[in-house]
Amino acid sequence: MKKLGIFLVLLVLGLIAVQCGATPEPTAEPTQAAAATEAPTTAAEATEAPDATEAPAVEEERTLVVWDQFYRGVESDVIDTLNAEFEAEHPGVTVERVSKVLDDLNTTVKLAMSEPGGPDVSQVNQGRGDMGAMVEADLLLPLDDYAEQYGWNDLFSASVLSRNSFTPDGATFGEGSLYGVSPTAEVVGVYYNKQKFEEHGWTVPTTWDEFTQLLADIKAAGETPIAFGNLDGWNGIHEFSAVQHVLVDGEYINDFVYGVNDVSFDTPENRQAAEIMQEWVEAGYFTEGFMGIGYDDVTVLFKNGDGVLTITGSWLAGELVDAEFDYGFFLVPQESAGEPQLAIGGVGIPYAIRKTTENPDLAAEYVNWMVSPRAAELWAEASFVPAMPLPEGTEVEEGSLFADTVAAWNRINEDDGVGHYIDWATPTFYDTIVAELQKLFGMQTTPEELATNVQQDYAAFLAGQ
Repeated sequence: MKKLGIFLVLLVLGLIAVQCGATPEPTAEPTQAAAATEAPTTAAEATEAPDATEAPAVEEERTLVVWDQFYRGVESDVIDTLNAEFEAEHPGVTVERVSKVLDDLNTTVKLAMSEPGGPDVSQVNQGRGDMGAMVEADLLLPLDDYAEQYGWNDLFSASVLSRNSFTPDGATFGEGSLYGVSPTAEVVGVYYNKQKFEEHGWTVPTTWDEFTQLLADIKAAGETPIAFGNLDGWNGIHEFSAVQHVLVDGEYINDFVYGVNDVSFDTPENRQAAEIMQEWVEAGYFTEGFMGIGYDDVTVLFKNGDGVLTITGSWLAGELVDAEFDYGFFLVPQESAGEPQLAIGGVGIPYAIRKTTENPDLAAEYVNWMVSPRAAELWAEASFVPAMPLPEGTEVEEGSLFADTVAAWNRINEDDGVGHYIDWATPTFYDTIVAELQKLFGMQTTPEELATNVQQDYAAFLAGQ
């Protein structure tokens, strides 16, 4: 371990807002990054223990029900620690935590937030299908006043906040009121097994051609190039979109997700990305039987050495730290070395507050605690990239997996290349793209048919706007 020094400065600067364009105008290009180099005073004070000579204020017995999707071991430990410390800072308050896998959360949270006994705070997936639909149904509390109170507008850039913002009718994504605050940053790239790279003399590719040659070399060596399971569906979106982000530019991705400037899904680039997916299937680059393997199961296979690479997000890093093998992380390279990098990225699933909660101020204090310097410290210790700046003096092990993910996050910010999760584009886009990609990976449709069918969903949504 070594003090960050200049590296910390670069990390903090990498988290400072790097604008791909502002969001208020129809032609805007909202971007992603964390902004301030200092947390607001209220967040910092929340990490300090009460003075030993003063008894904590006695509060009434209250229960705060919180739903999250941090169910995996390392990330769950972070939340348990933060919850315990929040309770210690708020005598009389009990955090009743309910942890769900993401699909279950997405399926149940809308109904739960409509009930009087629903969660006071819950993570709510971004995009029109989840957060947008809940805003339209008037289920979420606007957080603009709390953002002012706790300094979230200074802690995060406008582009970060725009990804959790909607107009009150839920119709316009990327502007309006703030409805969620995200504790982690995310970037999708390639994890690789360092021992197998060393054993075979493989190096991290810097161009698209080098990457595709690496896949062929891994297959020729008798190894599985990419650990991948598509049973859950959502990971197939990342597989496809990681390649899509090599072929398109940031302006297109912004326009498409925010529904502006009359773009289409049926483009040569998207058809080419689909073609590449089927070429990889035919070449045997994915885990055998991948269509029937879930994301968590394929992660176990990868940790046990089955597969040299896996394409997923920075959230997996914490799960790989204590694995049998050492792992590194790199971004899917662009076509040419040195070309500005574009990659799927953004902030993690945000915490939102039920509009009818009986404890809105306490709920807001909880959300603020989840983006405090203490939270950033714990996420960094667990090898997760926080959405907020790291506290001064945070140490990062040079050459570690966490250092790789931080470097990747910094790179896409510096290059104005923070892309999007494309399933945010319409309320029904997730279901449509999952179904079409399942057929694509199963070799039951063509790239042209996929592009046409997905565009029908997108065009129908825009026509109704």
